[in-house]
Amino acid sequence: MAAKSLSLKQAAQHIEKLRKEIKYHEKKYYVDNDPQISDETFDLIVKELDKLEKQFPELITPESPTQRVGEQPLEGFPSVEHRTPMLSLDNCYSEEELKEFEERIEKIIPAEKIEYVAELKIDGLGISVIYRDGKFSQAVTRGDGFRGDDVTLNVKTIRSLPLLIDNTREIEVRGEAYLPFQSFQKINHERSGKGEPLFANPRNAAAGSLRLLDPEKVASRNLDAFLYSIFIEGKEESSQWKNLQILKELGFKINPQSRHCSTLKEVISFWNEWQEKREDLDYDADGIVVKINSTELQKNLGSTAKFPRWSISYKFPARQATTKITNIKIQVGRTGALTPVAILKSVKLSGTTINRSTLHNEDEIKRKDIRIGDTVLIERSGDVIPKVVSVMKERRTGKEKKFTFPPICPVCQSSTFKPEGEVISRCVNPSCRAKLRGSLLHFVSRRAMNIEGLGDSLVGQLLEKKLVKSIPDIYSLDYEKLVGLERMGPKSSQNLLEEIEKSKQRDVARLIYALGIRYTGERTAQALASHFKNLESLASASLEELIEIEDVGPKVAESIVFFFSQPENTGLMNILKKSGLNFSYKEEKREGKRPLGGQLFVLTGKLSSLSREQATEMIEDLGGTVTSSVSHKTTYVVTGDSPGSKLDKAKRLGVPTLEEKEFLKLVKKD
Repeated sequence: MAAKSLSLKQAAQHIEKLRKEIKYHEKKYYVDNDPQISDETFDLIVKELDKLEKQFPELITPESPTQRVGEQPLEGFPSVEHRTPMLSLDNCYSEEELKEFEERIEKIIPAEKIEYVAELKIDGLGISVIYRDGKFSQAVTRGDGFRGDDVTLNVKTIRSLPLLIDNTREIEVRGEAYLPFQSFQKINHERSGKGEPLFANPRNAAAGSLRLLDPEKVASRNLDAFLYSIFIEGKEESSQWKNLQILKELGFKINPQSRHCSTLKEVISFWNEWQEKREDLDYDADGIVVKINSTELQKNLGSTAKFPRWSISYKFPARQATTKITNIKIQVGRTGALTPVAILKSVKLSGTTINRSTLHNEDEIKRKDIRIGDTVLIERSGDVIPKVVSVMKERRTGKEKKFTFPPICPVCQSSTFKPEGEVISRCVNPSCRAKLRGSLLHFVSRRAMNIEGLGDSLVGQLLEKKLVKSIPDIYSLDYEKLVGLERMGPKSSQNLLEEIEKSKQRDVARLIYALGIRYTGERTAQALASHFKNLESLASASLEELIEIEDVGPKVAESIVFFFSQPENTGLMNILKKSGLNFSYKEEKREGKRPLGGQLFVLTGKLSSLSREQATEMIEDLGGTVTSSVSHKTTYVVTGDSPGSKLDKAKRLGVPTLEEKEFLKLVKKD
């Protein structure tokens, strides 16, 4: 029957039939690894569905297979709090340490009740996915374990994750998004052809893929995912092994290599088996995860502040290889850090061809006496970026060359700065090409110059089109330059120009913070602005004058003096002033009551309900000040989880402390 002759009812029936057919074949291909039809036939079915949906757009649903990709590129990733923490795992590296783990458990639980589940530890990115009414609803990264980024549209592109499941309860599944070796090699091959930096390993590539703002680009990366836990609203299974079976029954992809083990001896046997066979896998596995099988016993064992007591990661030994250093180059990171990188004679390691290795810093090169031409032992400890373990000096021929660390930035030829006591040299030019993107995003951020609408995606376009080559170029943008950019229509272009114009009147404290001077945070920038009253006075201040200011120690003062002594930064200031930016101090007036005026706060430990930045903003909005160190002048020390030495000092000095609930009561008072 021709599509044009279909009624709405007939179209709905045929569309539903095609969706079920596609869902079946997606599972057979991506989950079961048992394709039933050719790729060409599958593509024809998808095209037929897509054609029908375009003819009857009212029948399109978010769960349709055609909607895995298609949403507009993202502007950023909102932060989402996990319902229960996604804790990291404690690690062990030997049978002895694994037995100690069991001994700790046996102090709480009788040995005869203990059974295990052993699973391969996938080296990917932890994700949590929520299904509501049987539909894919939300996906969040692990983040810091308490909050993660909402990457729903990106995770939706993973073909092995079902968009619909046969269960209408609210369900959360957790697992690991990863990049198969084949996809990893394809991505690096494409990046090499474009002259782009290569990803160091599949995990970095997977993380980078999930951070892309365009779901269509994410889909092209061919990410995959193994699921390992499930939480069903109002229902709890008795064991981890049973949970894995339920995941499989619902159509999720679980790792087929998982094993139910009655004893620790069986767990060790599983580890030995896969330590030898891991090179045969199409993904990175850096160890095994050992879990108590019983969910009731898991509850009894509970967790520490960092790790569950009922699970541990038993890591595989570090992978090593011997190769030769053919050259040493300096890489400049987005913060201006100069990192020496060894260019290696290509060698196969962990399923990946390695041709680079970080040398960390100048002191590390001197300490290990690393030279160009040396034969070295490299290692991927925990399967991360390879490092040089040692130099095989006995293989030296006399032709090896010592490496001299450059005194200037190799990208922009500006001076570099290495504070006393530190090992990393940094380029001090905020407009250096290597660090420009990071500098721009910091400069326009909410707590700096607060230019709304100038986010990561647009900054990327401005750099790509070479419309911005330095920070002051922001103030040279005009309507004609902006309106031609992707997703920048007349209204959004005009709005952005108005935001840029408004930023010129921001207080100089914000400008000082926006410049990105090393060690100069918001609090220090505010103190500098209040003391010197204008940027010119700060720029000409001596080391002695700076040290006299509260919150400015010798290291901070040295960094400020060095920053303003560089011609590039003097030029930057001159252009910003000509562009009309405010260089004078005027205390920002905040509306409302100021009940915390004159009070000094110190934050220590991790707060569960808000970030450090949010807590700081609450205090400052009420007139209080947040400082980094505890003294007799401190009004309160606000304590979260794992508070550390600041709490000890507060107790010694008799400074009052506030737990999180008490703090929230204080700041939420009218």
